[in-house]
Amino acid sequence: MGAHHSYDHSADHPHAGGHSHGHAHAHAPKDFGRAFLVGVVLNTGFVAIEAVYGWISGSMALIADAGHNLSDVLALLLAWGASVAAKRPRTERFTYGYKSSTILAALANAGLLLVAIGAILFETLRRVAEPAAVQGETMAIVAGIGIVINAGTAAMFMRGQHDINIRGAFLHMAADALVSLGVVIAGLAILWTGAAWIDPVVSLLIVAVIAWGTWGLLKDSVAMSLLAVPKSVSEAEVADYLRSRDGVKAVHDLHIWPMSTTETALTAHLVMPGGHPGDAFLREIADELEHHHRIGHVTLQVERSRHCAGGC
Repeated sequence: MGAHHSYDHSADHPHAGGHSHGHAHAHAPKDFGRAFLVGVVLNTGFVAIEAVYGWISGSMALIADAGHNLSDVLALLLAWGASVAAKRPRTERFTYGYKSSTILAALANAGLLLVAIGAILFETLRRVAEPAAVQGETMAIVAGIGIVINAGTAAMFMRGQHDINIRGAFLHMAADALVSLGVVIAGLAILWTGAAWIDPVVSLLIVAVIAWGTWGLLKDSVAMSLLAVPKSVSEAEVADYLRSRDGVKAVHDLHIWPMSTTETALTAHLVMPGGHPGDAFLREIADELEHHHRIGHVTLQVERSRHCAGGC
């Protein structure tokens, strides 16, 4: 994990016990700046290649895929911008900084994937209704270039799957690689058999695969947007751990939520009739929550007796 830092502050109030705050600050997410830069440059170049060859060969399939890849360039820029914004310092108005922009980017990328699925599905169904001559050789060559570029870009985001913002970028690139692979297979099959129906059938299979991955991303990003407890954290286990600490009689107002796609925060009230046990107690809890529950921002309020206004 590396170094760990805890910051604890205590204050006593006449009407209650000690109000204690322990903050364990998790490490910043890994920097994917170079991966984003390479991905944007390569995919922008590929969009231009597809559009040019699509126009030269008269292939609407390649032109349509160029438009789809352009949307993926926008998705990469969106995810990149959010990852940069998340590192900006807090301000008087945005006291958590812009960390949650990564959640918004993941949600937006899920939406873009749904749009891409709709566009591919629309084009596929149109080709089923209006069969057209397909240039298999051109499809296979250009799509083969796409496999290399998109798979290579996706590989650069493989190690960031725990971050749904990075996972969104990965899914866009992996989806493009699948589309390109499907186009190559369809193009070669059409060259060998002359059966034009192969193209839309392969497209439908690709849509199904992309939709499967998109559903998970959409579900996770919506949950994070609604401040749900992250999937990596068990609220019940955290509550049991806090209740098990020496001197803790009860725990109430326990809240756990994602600050970003990689950082989690917690606030809780600990009822301790014996009073505030000291900063070491807070540091121990903060360390435990970070290292065993991946919660890096912890705020605890210690009370001698239970005081809660309807939200316990």
